[in-house]
Amino acid sequence: MAFLVDTSVFIGIERRGLQPEDLDRIAPPQEASLASITASELIVGVYRTTPENRRNRRAAFVERVLDVIPVLPLDLQVARAHARMTADLMATGTAIGAHDLIIAATALVNGHDVLTDNPRHFGRVLGLVVLVPTW
Repeated sequence: MAFLVDTSVFIGIERRGLQPEDLDRIAPPQEASLASITASELIVGVYRTTPENRRNRRAAFVERVLDVIPVLPLDLQVARAHARMTADLMATGTAIGAHDLIIAATALVNGHDVLTDNPRHFGRVLGLVVLVPTW
């Protein structure tokens, strides 16, 4: 089995002074991937960081993540799964953020679990296996 890593996990890794390769210490021994929206969220974090020296450190961290962990695309199959999940959760009044739904759709379409520090939201998605890091 494999899992997608949510942005919240990389925020936790960086805040703890760990490196992307330390993912092996806090996650099950499975293959890790990223949803394309997670890559975007990480890059947005670089652009929003000040001062410049901190931005440079964050950029190096994010580029290392993108070098060592494959990114899965948001293709038509993922878009359809995202639309279905969005409609289902809205109908029950339990909607979660659009980015989290893209991550969940990417995971389900690719047969992956999700590793997140935000299990409450992802737990609302029917059929999704949610993993939590062992900090």
